[in-house]
Amino acid sequence: MPGRRFRVSNHADGADPNMIEEALLSIGLLVVVAKLVEGVLRRFRVNSIVAYTATGILLGPVAGIIQPTGEIQILLGIGIFLLFFLIGLDELDISGFMAAIRGRYFVAATLSVLIPMLAAMAVTSDIVHDFGLGLDFSESIALAGILSLTSLGVAAKVLVDEGHLRAPIGIRIFTTALIAELIALLLVGFSIGEHTHQMSWSGVCILLAQIVAFTVVTWVLASRVIPPLIMLLQRFLYVPQLSFGVLLGGLFLTVAGAAKMGLHGSLGALLFGAALSGMPYQVRRDIAPGMRSVAEGLFVPLFFAAAGLHMSMSFTALPVLTIAALVFVPLAGKFAGALIGALVARMDAPFALATGLMAKGVAEVALLLVLLETGVIGQDVFSLLVLIMFGYILLTPPAINAVIRRSKLSEADPSHDPVPPSLARFALTDISVSDILDFRRIYPEPTQSVRAFADRWIVPHQQDYVVVDKGELAGIVSLSMLRYLPKEAWSTTRVGKIVRRDPPQASPDEPVEDVLQRMTERSLTAMPVMDRESGKFMGAITSQEILDLIVAEARGEP
Repeated sequence: MPGRRFRVSNHADGADPNMIEEALLSIGLLVVVAKLVEGVLRRFRVNSIVAYTATGILLGPVAGIIQPTGEIQILLGIGIFLLFFLIGLDELDISGFMAAIRGRYFVAATLSVLIPMLAAMAVTSDIVHDFGLGLDFSESIALAGILSLTSLGVAAKVLVDEGHLRAPIGIRIFTTALIAELIALLLVGFSIGEHTHQMSWSGVCILLAQIVAFTVVTWVLASRVIPPLIMLLQRFLYVPQLSFGVLLGGLFLTVAGAAKMGLHGSLGALLFGAALSGMPYQVRRDIAPGMRSVAEGLFVPLFFAAAGLHMSMSFTALPVLTIAALVFVPLAGKFAGALIGALVARMDAPFALATGLMAKGVAEVALLLVLLETGVIGQDVFSLLVLIMFGYILLTPPAINAVIRRSKLSEADPSHDPVPPSLARFALTDISVSDILDFRRIYPEPTQSVRAFADRWIVPHQQDYVVVDKGELAGIVSLSMLRYLPKEAWSTTRVGKIVRRDPPQASPDEPVEDVLQRMTERSLTAMPVMDRESGKFMGAITSQEILDLIVAEARGEP
């Protein structure tokens, strides 16, 4: 039986105490019930998104207690931006993306996005048949992009839970999903911008220039200015949660700037989070927990509960052909695109990779709610698509696990492929350089010939080698340097003549995750380790050792 309905209004001329009380009652009820339902359903391994949305359905359409109006919508908007900020911070690895942009992962990921987008546009637009969605061209692209998304978070969670993440197929699924999600999110973020409906060639060029300028400025500020600024402020100003306030304020400023440039604020939040993902581990450890607590304790539950408030059975009034097309065409297109991408890129276990890229979750529901709030789609289409996403959330994890277990993987070592630092974050937390540093290792000396160095020291998958002179660091030799040295001079040229002096260095107490981040940014496969106080050379660490550590952690090896 429907109960009392708490309506939340937005008064411009003063605050009505009764309305404020009803708003707080609605928000408090949604959050408390959402977290309780999450705790109950977690025992059955049901995703928290389903729990939150089920709360909204229960308190909204079923019981009729709450409806999404007024102040709830303000918190809803903040929740969207925090959600995409955390996706960028935790999932998107731009340095890993750039490292793989010319590789087979990029080919597979691009095809896994473009092919399902084209397939989905056969439904979202009237190019093939009019399914009655009433979308213009940019809106049909936005919806098709959402239907072609791959959720890196869901895929990574499945791989972590089942111990597949650092196996060869796990690394391939993770890296391809990372690139695919970033490509699709950028396409969707552009297509739902405020100015994309006024398409002209000159307007598009101006808009693209504005977006590029905004992205560059945001990236420089977030990755190069804000982290050292936070560390400086923490050193001289003793204000509680100062860094948290600076970061949160920066997020809202970025969202406002994105809106000015014609982008949706969610894409600005995504870029801001992705730019900050390269922060030193210590800085992120101080900031991220507070941001994540606020998001997961309040805004995210409220956000998805509000999605449940918008749910209804109105989708049953849609034509059967439209329902069938929205269910099966994007599904078939996504799997076909992922499989074709894996085959074209000549990836091992293409069927398992394609299944892994079918993972969907948080971003899809969030973006669908954005389309609903902006009037792009109606409540009927929204309700149908959210139900479809729930199907993906519930069914794809067991499907991914089953297919990976049955796949006959080649024994090819994937260690020659770039390892995204975001992958390492799943395994390297609280591990320092000293934990894996081999103090007994010997190193090439600067007095030996290049020929002797090449014969004795060069190993597969390593491009850089630390050179030591009587216990002191001499520098780094990169194999790329040898291409400029004639072969006939290898026997007479000493290694000391071609070393790179004053290379980037690591400290023994530094988190391995930070070292891997710097090695990736500087395209290094080895880095010397120096004592922070005395400057004494202690050894070297290689990217191959870090990858071996990731694999060992996944297998439960000591």
